[in-house]
Amino acid sequence: MTALTKERHIEWRQWRQFLAVAEELHFGRAAARLHMTQPPLTQAIAGLEQALGVRLFERTKRSVALTPAGAALLPEVQALLARAATLPPLARAAAAGELGRLRLAFVSTVGFELLPRWVRAFRQRWPQVALELIEATGDVQMELLARGEVDAGMLLHSPGFQATGLAQARMASEPLVVALPEAHPLAALDHPGLAALLAEPLVIFPRRILPTLHDGIFALYHAAGLAPRVAQEAIQMQTIVNLVSAGLGVAWVPQSVRQFQRPGVVYRSPRPSRGRSVPVCETSLVWRTDAVSPTLAHFIAFAQAQQGQETTPRTAPRTDAARVRDSRGA
Repeated sequence: MTALTKERHIEWRQWRQFLAVAEELHFGRAAARLHMTQPPLTQAIAGLEQALGVRLFERTKRSVALTPAGAALLPEVQALLARAATLPPLARAAAAGELGRLRLAFVSTVGFELLPRWVRAFRQRWPQVALELIEATGDVQMELLARGEVDAGMLLHSPGFQATGLAQARMASEPLVVALPEAHPLAALDHPGLAALLAEPLVIFPRRILPTLHDGIFALYHAAGLAPRVAQEAIQMQTIVNLVSAGLGVAWVPQSVRQFQRPGVVYRSPRPSRGRSVPVCETSLVWRTDAVSPTLAHFIAFAQAQQGQETTPRTAPRTDAARVRDSRGA
């Protein structure tokens, strides 16, 4: 058997035995430290030297000294065993969800206010969890969840929406406000009339992105006997606001978008109108019930503690394709 082949069979206990002798430079003290007798330790060191094909210690009747090979190995073995000592607590931390990775998808509106606050608090609570943030529209989030490429998503939707095949917890609720070009006559009013706003060209997201919210906005126009005059569609809220600043029309956006201060745009809440109210939008955390890691469980509990919400599981068995088809864009 070659020395190289023997090296592959060196056990952790042999490195611990080498370390004890190298640090004590005395076989008797090293044996006591290892809770063994001296003869087996002497044999173990001789076996390690044979496996390595080098002498590690110079021995006399009165002294033990490291050879150059032994001295070179000492710091490496110390580091190796110190690293090995961290593995059990590392495994326990991972099993407890205190260590690992969490992939969280979110819609852009969450990034204005809710997400930064949550990320800061979550990282303070679980600093060893790597939080990977993926900005994605609702329809894309459903596809990512179905493929197992994210652990949870934060969706924007109208009240009453339930993500089919997913667990869901409502995180926030907020009214819609209207984004107006700063130079528009209605921008001079603190609370423009709803009828006047509905008569303006509309900048809005495609229905496939947020179908329930899209339908809620269109219902506001239909209740007034109007058909929305869609001037332009855009996917991201920031892009929609930028188009408003260019004078293409007005846009209904979640109140949190006020945090996006784009020159040339103002945000207004319409004057209350009898029998008609501006839609409300909600943000929910959604996740697959069959893929809840300990780390994700911590985040779900954390999110619910932030908002004081209960989980609403939807556990009817569905195929991944059906989940995407039923839940896309919310």
